[in-house]
Amino acid sequence: MPTSSAAEDLLVSSVEQHASTITLVIAGVCLVWYVAVAFVCSIGTLQLWRNYSRPPLAALWSDDAPDVTVIRPIKGLEPCLYECLASTFRQTYPREMLHIRFCIADRCEPSLPILERLVQDFPEQDAQILIEDEDASLQDGTLQLGPNPKIRNMSRAYREAPGDLVWVLDCNVWVAKGTVGRMVARLDGAGSTHKNKFVHQLPLVVDTEGSAVEDEMHGLNGNAGRDLSTTLPSDQRTASAIGGGRLEEVFMSSSHAKFYTAINTVLIAPCIVGKSTMFRRSHLGSLTNGRGIDFFTQNICEDHLIGDLLWKQKVPEEVAGEVWGKHAMLFGDLAVQPMANMSVREYWSRRVRWLRVRKFTVTLATLVEPGTESFLCSAYGAWAFTTLPLFHDKLAIPQTWTAFFLVWLLSVSIWCAMDRILYLHLQSAKSIKVDDETPSFARPPKDGRRRVFGEWLLAWLGRETLALPIWVWAFWGGTKVQWRDRRFWVGMDMQVHEIRDDGERVNGEAMRGHVKAR
Repeated sequence: MPTSSAAEDLLVSSVEQHASTITLVIAGVCLVWYVAVAFVCSIGTLQLWRNYSRPPLAALWSDDAPDVTVIRPIKGLEPCLYECLASTFRQTYPREMLHIRFCIADRCEPSLPILERLVQDFPEQDAQILIEDEDASLQDGTLQLGPNPKIRNMSRAYREAPGDLVWVLDCNVWVAKGTVGRMVARLDGAGSTHKNKFVHQLPLVVDTEGSAVEDEMHGLNGNAGRDLSTTLPSDQRTASAIGGGRLEEVFMSSSHAKFYTAINTVLIAPCIVGKSTMFRRSHLGSLTNGRGIDFFTQNICEDHLIGDLLWKQKVPEEVAGEVWGKHAMLFGDLAVQPMANMSVREYWSRRVRWLRVRKFTVTLATLVEPGTESFLCSAYGAWAFTTLPLFHDKLAIPQTWTAFFLVWLLSVSIWCAMDRILYLHLQSAKSIKVDDETPSFARPPKDGRRRVFGEWLLAWLGRETLALPIWVWAFWGGTKVQWRDRRFWVGMDMQVHEIRDDGERVNGEAMRGHVKAR
């Protein structure tokens, strides 16, 4: 019989052995995750380098061009609004087949004079300004819609679209002249053996603060716009007041771009940002009992849900036995969003808003998202490299906290260097065919660099540092969001409910009466 002391030693040894086994298993999982993320980043980076190094070829359309309705929902005076909206009129696509619809909530919309000026500047184009408050179907109760303000604005334009193809394009996005032709060609199956149900673009943010760019007032006075660096007094242009734009620019030009491109290369799951999307009304109608985009009026992330529905469900042609592509990214074309005077607080709120929506629509992906960020993913890798015996025995990596920190620092440094290279590549505008009508924010930087390294590094470190706190607050800190000057709360059923100023929660059925009361 073993003594009491020997039994205790045996127990301690057994516990330590089990703890060691668990530690090694965790380290193994960390290694697999780290390698997988690095592989995905590599795919995205290579694809971005391959497809965004030169302007894409033109897609030529003539009499056989299908009708395309461009729906541009508008809220407020976005930076360079005139130039962004004018890019729709300047498309190299048969003019009679392109129908432009500007959608606003009411006649108090501050951008209305700019829209009216655009219609005057391009009289040969079929362009209309549609106002939600003047939509007879909404006002007389024939059509009942939920709280999503963007869907409410676009509903009439979608219902009355002349053709089958719709291109939903956010108002704060500029696109190159041949974009619509290439999107239609991609939707029609150009470059593949089958047609596609859904086409979208890679979004890119350019922070215009401190740069001489055309302002939205260009649309009112017809002259060169004022420098956006004067939109805030110099004593108010602090890092906190304008730093959010820098953070967003860095994020969209590195981390977001490579993951977005990689996922849309391997096509293992739908991944959409609704800045610029094209699909067929007939397809969406067949999956929504004819309601189209109105089907998503109770949701706040309609872009993802539309893409998700077209991804998962079969359209009539597929039911009949045809092979169709689920989604297709328009590689080579950018949806460029100029940004100005976004504060860090606004950046925080923007990221929290979409994370809180996504945690109910793509819960698993949102749950593991922090592990794809440089700081935490590098910690996973460092833990694996300094824990697994393989690296200690073969590479002599010490199993110490000092070694952990050094490996982590090395990984973060490599990550940073790769993001810097990718940032410079995307911001170089090499894939944009520049002409006299290209606005300055979409042109290559004069010195070849949008930001000097020190300025960029501060923004990169700030973005990476905030990534985890933003995720924690968004995922665990509640369900309320603010969007388009309204407050909502998001339910587990992915539906949103507006919160009125008096704190009352308005459901979809009560929404129409609330809107009339406004």
